Amino acid sequence: MNSKLFRLCFFAAILSFIVSCTAEDSATTQEASENPAIVLNYDYSPVELETMTLINNYRVSIGLNALEKINHVSYKSEEHDNYMIANNVVNHDDFEARSSNIMKVLHAKNVSENIAYNYNSAKGAFDAWLKSEGHKQNIEGDFTHFGISIRENPANGKKYYTNIFVKI
Repeated sequence: MNSKLFRLCFFAAILSFIVSCTAEDSATTQEASENPAIVLNYDYSPVELETMTLINNYRVSIGLNALEKINHVSYKSEEHDNYMIANNVVNHDDFEARSSNIMKVLHAKNVSENIAYNYNSAKGAFDAWLKSEGHKQNIEGDFTHFGISIRENPANGKKYYTNIFVKI
């Protein structure tokens, strides 16, 4: 009985660390700036590139299009990772502002987001996303582009993942 309870608690804890979020055209968030600028430069780490490759290989294996990376989307992902690290949280705070910015700057029609926490490898985070229905729906969604950021909290070494999917 203790084994079943432990597995249930462990599964609940894992689910609480990985959540997904979606916004469509109808988002009515006010943008802080009327004319936000596009971010053109982003330096991808090997683990970010590996995660993007895992997602694209999976998508292609099930007959979907590979997604193109957009530096601006990765920059918005990085902003959220930095926010989560600074505030010691794992959440989708300000997702509406991120999606509104992406819709305005890139003329996106749809934006979704996956986050993950405390996975030591790209494969670990990717596999966890595929086991979660909401995250899997985002990975398999009708998107054309994406961006990702993976940042490590220097205080405890734990990694924060923000992956944003976009349809343009």
